[in-house]
Amino acid sequence: MNTIHPSAVVGPGVELGEGNVVGPNVVLLGPLRVGDGNWFGPGVVVGTPPEIRGAAHGAGWDAPAGEGVVIGDRNVLREGVSVQQGSHRATRIGDDCFLMSRVYVAHDDEIGDRATVAAGTTLAGHVRVGAGANLGMGAAVHQRRVVGPGAMVGMGAVVTRDVPPFAKAFGSPVRLVGVNTVGLQRSGADEGTVAAIVGAYGEGRLPQPGLADEAAAAAFRWWDEAAAEKSLLG
Repeated sequence: MNTIHPSAVVGPGVELGEGNVVGPNVVLLGPLRVGDGNWFGPGVVVGTPPEIRGAAHGAGWDAPAGEGVVIGDRNVLREGVSVQQGSHRATRIGDDCFLMSRVYVAHDDEIGDRATVAAGTTLAGHVRVGAGANLGMGAAVHQRRVVGPGAMVGMGAVVTRDVPPFAKAFGSPVRLVGVNTVGLQRSGADEGTVAAIVGAYGEGRLPQPGLADEAAAAAFRWWDEAAAEKSLLG
């Protein structure tokens, strides 16, 4: 069973799993697939057309349009969150994410599992955020940028270059200021893995392949596939 407030709008082409809470004045437009146990706070809007000049702006509440949105399980979308349809692929939010109030997720974005996106953060189109990343309040991420798994982006940062996995990055424009050692340790990384990443970033490079911790190694494999050409490492 889902709990849907009477003032919410759930359009055609919306597929809801079980145990979702859809709050007052929420608008969900298809194509949209939602998993189980999600919480949509007051005024959340998911599935509006991409904010692209020339994109079709039809009556999406009457008929599905666009490349869709896919939302996993156990996510929290607080009041005023906006998530757009994809233009070339579905916009995606993974599992166990926490999106605070007034977060803006543009077309074709991808947010990995367990990511935390603080209030007022703006993600432009085609942005990819890795699993377990944490974006501080009011951060702005330029289109097609990549924020690596486990990275921590500071409040008000302007992300114009890709942020590597487990980095701490602050400022406008964003700059590398260290390693998210606490996040690494909480993920179970051993001391050798933490030291290898700290040493590599101190030298302005990525760590060598073959990290002992498989979770950290997987994060860098994801980065190799996802990152664009310009990162904070040069």
